[in-house]
Amino acid sequence: MAMSTHLSKISHNAAIILLLTTGLVVVLAGTEISGKPNIIIIMADDLGFDDVSFRGSNNFLTPNIDALAYSGVILNNLYTAPMCTPSRAALLTGKYPINTGMQHYVIVNDQPWGLPLNETTMADIFRGNGYRTSLIGKWHLGMSQRNYTPTLRGFDYHLGYLGAYVDYYNQSYEQVSKGYRGHDFRENLKPNHEHVDKYVTDILTDAAVREIDDHAAKNNSKPLFLLLNHLAPHAANDADPMQAPADELSGFEYIRDETHRYYAAMVSRLDKSVGHVVDALARQDMLQNSILLFLSDNGGPTLGEHATTASNYPLRGQKNSPWEGGIRSSAAIWSTEFERLGSVWKQQIYIGDLLPTLAAAAGISPDPDLRLDGLNLWSALKYGYESVEREIVHVIDEEAPEPHLAYTRGKWKVVSGTTNSGRYDGWLGERVTTEVDPRSQEYEALIQNTSVWLQLQKVSGGERNISGLRQQARIECPATTEDEHTPCLPLEAPCLFDIEADPCEQNNLYEEYKNTTVFQDLWQRVQQFTAQAHPPNNKPGDPSCNPAFYHNEWTWWQDETPSNSAFSLKNSIFLILLLNSWWIF
Repeated sequence: MAMSTHLSKISHNAAIILLLTTGLVVVLAGTEISGKPNIIIIMADDLGFDDVSFRGSNNFLTPNIDALAYSGVILNNLYTAPMCTPSRAALLTGKYPINTGMQHYVIVNDQPWGLPLNETTMADIFRGNGYRTSLIGKWHLGMSQRNYTPTLRGFDYHLGYLGAYVDYYNQSYEQVSKGYRGHDFRENLKPNHEHVDKYVTDILTDAAVREIDDHAAKNNSKPLFLLLNHLAPHAANDADPMQAPADELSGFEYIRDETHRYYAAMVSRLDKSVGHVVDALARQDMLQNSILLFLSDNGGPTLGEHATTASNYPLRGQKNSPWEGGIRSSAAIWSTEFERLGSVWKQQIYIGDLLPTLAAAAGISPDPDLRLDGLNLWSALKYGYESVEREIVHVIDEEAPEPHLAYTRGKWKVVSGTTNSGRYDGWLGERVTTEVDPRSQEYEALIQNTSVWLQLQKVSGGERNISGLRQQARIECPATTEDEHTPCLPLEAPCLFDIEADPCEQNNLYEEYKNTTVFQDLWQRVQQFTAQAHPPNNKPGDPSCNPAFYHNEWTWWQDETPSNSAFSLKNSIFLILLLNSWWIF
């Protein structure tokens, strides 16, 4: 039953108005459920914008993610940072990476830095307001000191890895350039080897299901904040980057390219994870008082480092670029609070907005002294408003070999500079239209037979125009010729786009607007952010990190004493270097 229908039966007294403004009334078929909602966030790693089939691609299908999207609200303009460490920092702090020193590249496993310890995380805030907080999966916000790690940054429980990525089966991370290799998988603060040889997507899914089951059995007096950070579909170590179970691969034999076939299977296993999580919430009668969000941390890599054949088509660029393909995430959110379930929300929303927005849903007001950059968009999301003009600093990286930035205010986007000498500046990853998932012939029936669709329909009901929503969620870019638009050369001059009319960034309007207040005001604001930016926290690699010194475990090496055998090896290497230096002199 819609919120407005239910409230029409209730007198509009001050108490009800107060409850509505703090987001504490959840309506289920005419029944009020009090208390803070459970919040479950499922984050994919390096998933391309076009790699969920609710965007319209039939190359391979994601029926469970699609069912969540059509049942809830498709977030058509959710923006992230272009790489995973900055993006995850923005999610957990509600701040732009330039304001926390997290803006430059990512944390490589051997580097001794992390999210500053004086930053309050989303987990800190929710735990401080009565939530049980759990992180399943990837961290990637620092590991050189124990104090950087999840259970000392607000999470009651963590099962997963601390660094950038791991092998899907043995949970090892190899830093080939330095010759380092070690196991990186822990339960809270202890190395965990019991899952070796099991597929990591399944490990993390099972752990999330256990958390939901255990919460219902033991901790139901508290609401649950669960962040499920998947490895999928990020590439694994360079020697064997694409990994998927044989039973999953068998469904994609129609895809000729082996790498892309593996990628489709990796995404498919991720899609099934969403189904298992929704099933667990339904089984424990938690769905009706839960907010469920799915997103990716950034765009997918079609080319270059850790390339997987991910597609952000028809958006321009990819991961680690300032273009829409690097910073625009395919996302969907569901809650019985929403008045417009089964809709496409076009409001611009930044990943840093999720902290204050979800906090507002739980009736939590973050301390103003935190000085969040994120906006509380809960009311706009709840009622379907799309009129908030959002200013977003996507990236300002002055320390890169090629300084670059991307900034949006309203419909205007400024890009200056780029990455990788412009290698990622084009329109990448267009689908091979002849390779079509056989299930697409009965697409709507496929969606309606998923457990996600069936479980969410039980709770929220309502008609859904699946074909109409799928069409609305597509990004259409008109075919143009060179004569019909002005190219952008971001290494020569800034570029300006009307991102509403031109989401594919085909027509550079800089020459037309460069002397007007439109561009001058935007550029002045960019310069202000640049001047006030926190210096990057990045530090060079530290050879003391070598897992060989710590029983072949990636660990917080600045807090650890090396094992005896490893310590002897380390000293032997030092002695050899010393003797060589003496011989030279």
